[in-house]
Amino acid sequence: MRTSPWAWVPSLYFAEGLPYVAVMTISIILYKQLGLSNAEITFYTSWLYLPWVIKPLWSPFIDLIKTKRWWIVSMELLMGAAFGGVAFTIPTSFWLQGSLFFFWILAFSSATHDIAADGFYMLGLNQHHQAWFVGIRSTFYRLATIFGQGILVMIAGNLQVLWRNGISYSWSLMFYGVTGLFIALFLWHNHILPHPKEDEAKTGVNVRTIWKEFMHTIYSFFCKEQVVVAILFLLFYRMPEGLLAKVSALFLIDKGQNGGLGLSPQEYGLVQGTVGVIGLTLGGILGGLCAGKDGLKRWLWPMVCAITLPDIVYVYMSYALPTNLFIINACVFIEQFGYGFGFTAYMLYQIYYSQGKFKTSHFALCTAFMALSMMLPGLVAGALQEWVGYRMFFIIVMGCCAITFIVASLLKIDPQFGKK
Repeated sequence: MRTSPWAWVPSLYFAEGLPYVAVMTISIILYKQLGLSNAEITFYTSWLYLPWVIKPLWSPFIDLIKTKRWWIVSMELLMGAAFGGVAFTIPTSFWLQGSLFFFWILAFSSATHDIAADGFYMLGLNQHHQAWFVGIRSTFYRLATIFGQGILVMIAGNLQVLWRNGISYSWSLMFYGVTGLFIALFLWHNHILPHPKEDEAKTGVNVRTIWKEFMHTIYSFFCKEQVVVAILFLLFYRMPEGLLAKVSALFLIDKGQNGGLGLSPQEYGLVQGTVGVIGLTLGGILGGLCAGKDGLKRWLWPMVCAITLPDIVYVYMSYALPTNLFIINACVFIEQFGYGFGFTAYMLYQIYYSQGKFKTSHFALCTAFMALSMMLPGLVAGALQEWVGYRMFFIIVMGCCAITFIVASLLKIDPQFGKK
């Protein structure tokens, strides 16, 4: 009996999105509420990008051991155990070391799950279904982001009200709930995922052969035309966002006496986790439509402006310190919509640069630089903010927008690329 893609594609990409948002965003809110400084939070959580940075190093070896289906269900079980580990350690005296340990396990298992899920998607569906479900998988990945940043953070906040501000126990209960969800996803996918004939461990291929091919791929990547410009673009196009991403969340929930807006977890879940993600998604959709109509080169500069200039809303909020949720929501929506629209140029350029014989491997290397572009600024963002304060920090972010304009000006793009 043939399994309908509707039975597993939505749940598979929901399972792919939720651990990522837990590692990158929910951890920030958790550690802020548990009393860590902004410098410590951004430093510790930025290192969690590392599995996605080095993901291309071990992705070629996954097929040597087991099938992609096996990796998917195994990683989902491991992610469930990692969520349980986070939940168990939060109320303990070693909450920082324990939770970070399990967040690291969650990050590595999530990156591995990404590799297996994206490969399985191509094996489990024919070409028609691959094209038809690409929007469905993106939608459920975004829904996982809303569920994680929005609903789960709201649940943690509501539990704090019920437990009379028992912060540790509230977050612990929330993570136990996610543990149950991932055990359910593991059981469901173990039962429902199809068994494609092409999904089998490679035979006749050893580690030495794969490593030799991988090194050849890296060599060919760095021998491409405009490689220096491409790497500079991949690393610095999102530099303002790399600084802003984690500190903006901390600004929204930090106390007024520290220069923040003092949002509760419930309010943060609405503002950043729901309205912000909707803005990001709509911006991305519009960016794709524009680039598909007129090509990347035509829309490059509007997208550069979109990913940088709306960051000024945080300069405004840091001075005005608005208490009206409508104003805060509008500002976050504008910034995230601009980011979604401008990020389209970044993704399309990765595809453009990856064209050629090794396009899949080269695109994987581009995504490694993409993760590194967020990791490096994030490591110092919190310390910089504590040194200069929120207001000056957001002004510095606006100053860094000049770097985005500079690296974009160096690009040479075929005017026809991206058009239908």
